[in-house]
Amino acid sequence: MAYTYDDQNIFAKILRGEIPNDTVLETDHSLAFNDIRPQAPIHVLVIPKGAYVNYDDFARNASDAEILDFTRAIGEVCKIKGVETDGFRAISNAGQHGVQEVPHLHIHILGGRPLGRMLQQG
Repeated sequence: MAYTYDDQNIFAKILRGEIPNDTVLETDHSLAFNDIRPQAPIHVLVIPKGAYVNYDDFARNASDAEILDFTRAIGEVCKIKGVETDGFRAISNAGQHGVQEVPHLHIHILGGRPLGRMLQQG
């Protein structure tokens, strides 16, 4: 599937420096920052600097260097925020059924308290 990237989304604007952010980590290919509406005591968004709509777009089209950098950035954010011991949740929403609000790949790292079940069985 071909993806159409909207370069006016909020994360694209953050990457261009048009909107400020509370940076946790910046690497060659990734940016991590605290969420402005945290859903847990620790809530960090990790985004690639490249124009990727969602995770499957990234997995199919990103370079090996981007994939490695992004994956390592997620690990480093977990270390920086200290969620390695008690655990965390990593979430990436994709498309309408996944309730993706911003059409730029982003991983939510949530922790700092018990989070409960993500989905109810049914």
